[in-house]
Amino acid sequence: MLGSNIKSLRALRGINQEDLGKRIGVSKQSVSNWENENILPSIEMLVRIADFFGVTTDFLLGRSEHRTLDTSGLGDEELSHLQVIIDDMKKRAK
Repeated sequence: MLGSNIKSLRALRGINQEDLGKRIGVSKQSVSNWENENILPSIEMLVRIADFFGVTTDFLLGRSEHRTLDTSGLGDEELSHLQVIIDDMKKRAK
């Protein structure tokens, strides 16, 4: 589950294994090993991966389907606009 989640999030960002590795400070081979579930990242690296993608470690591990968005730096007006968009998307998804 962890490997496929990392791979999916990486694909959504449109980056390859080498780019992800550079951004979080590991080799392409490490990313490949995680995605193929040959090895597991350390706890410290798991946190780095989650932070990079803006998700929780529980989401990465498949323990939760809830994702989060980093809204720090946004004001009340911007947050209000985002909430309207989210509500509209939820209605359309039903």
